[in-house]
Formats: sequence, structure tokens, C-alpha cells
Amino acid sequence: MKIDKEEIEYIANLSRIRLTEQERELFVHQLSSILSYIEKLNTLDTENVKPMAYTNKVSNVFREDELEPSISLPDVLINAPATKGCFFKVPKVIE
Repeated sequence: MKIDKEEIEYIANLSRIRLTEQERELFVHQLSSILSYIEKLNTLDTENVKPMAYTNKVSNVFREDELEPSISLPDVLINAPATKGCFFKVPKVIE
């Protein structure tokens, strides 16, 4: 696929960047070569290739849920800067 200067200017305008004439020439060549390479990839036969999301086989590893004792209330509140009864005391944030 061939890219021309007008398309480069359009893309630059969408991107809100200013390009010099030399940069336009450079980007015309670079984007054309990138799109040509992608066209080559489109010619590959991928009929028997399965789609994949990851290159490595990934599976979730689950563990059994086990009931365990919780932390005691005094142990939970021991590092709190302020408490009121069995609650954390925090500054009021709603007027």
C-alpha cells in the first residue's frame, strides 16, 4: 500500500503535530514500507493455525477455600491511630 503526503498531513493533523517537509518525506517512505510488510503477512496461509490469546499455555490455579480463624479484634485495633469502642476512628469527610 502506498501512502502519499496528503495522508501523512491528515494523520499529523489528527495527531495535532507539525511536521517539516523532510519529516513528511521520511514518514511517507516509512509508513509505506510498514504497510507493504503487513501486506506480505496477509498472503500467509493461516487456515490451520488456531487463534490464541497468549503464546504460552495459561490456566488458572485455584486452591480450595478453607475456613481459617480471623484476627482478633484487639489485634486488629492495636495499630489504629484512633479507635472508638470496637471501630476505627477517622476524621469526618462528609459535611
